[in-house]
Amino acid sequence: MLLATAFFAGLVDAVAGGGGLIQVPALFAAYPDTPPATLLATNKVSAVGGTLNAARKFLSHVSLPWAIVLPAIVAGFVGSMMGANAVSHFPAEPLRKALPFVLLLLLLYTWFQPKLGESHAPHGLGYIQKAKALLMGLTIGFYDGFFGPGTGSFLLFGFVRFFGFDFLHASTATKLVNVATNLAAILMLASLGQINWPLGFAMMLANIAGSQFGSRLAIKHGSSFVRKAFLVIVTALILKSTWNAYFIN
Repeated sequence: MLLATAFFAGLVDAVAGGGGLIQVPALFAAYPDTPPATLLATNKVSAVGGTLNAARKFLSHVSLPWAIVLPAIVAGFVGSMMGANAVSHFPAEPLRKALPFVLLLLLLYTWFQPKLGESHAPHGLGYIQKAKALLMGLTIGFYDGFFGPGTGSFLLFGFVRFFGFDFLHASTATKLVNVATNLAAILMLASLGQINWPLGFAMMLANIAGSQFGSRLAIKHGSSFVRKAFLVIVTALILKSTWNAYFIN
């Protein structure tokens, strides 16, 4: 069941992010007595393989402005380490309550801007853009290390809205930053011995297989397909995060 789930999660994540929506609940259902930190860390081990594979596939078809993407990758790694370290010091409950509303704003903005992400026209590559990339990577990286749900959606939207990427290029950049944030969290959690490595690696193989299929779909159908998938995934994340925050005690 978990291998099939990991395959489908890899497919969805390769297109527009959101694989955690599928994989994390399956892990919790399969191992109800396992500490949540262990399951979340195992999920990241599985996801990082599929995400890296999808990024590799995308990069063979698109070219990225590395002056923007590299600062976001480095800052995302640092931010995720800081977020993972902060988990034990600050409560995540306020973020859990606010997440559905933030995602709803993101969804509405994208829905009512049909031209958003239609063409790839990165805004200049000067110091201001690099500083914005650093700030975005640090902020969203911290969020991923500290809490996590919706990280891919926030990154995808950020690259489209603030840097002029189309959805296909933004999805590629998102995966690279997400690999960095996942690796940072894995390193932090591995130092605490909170990862089921055999299960994580087995699911990683299935996740990679799914990402192969998903990345081909995205490359074949282009930005409009990724945009539609993004809207569907964010809607699902709104519903799930609302249920988790307000209806589960």
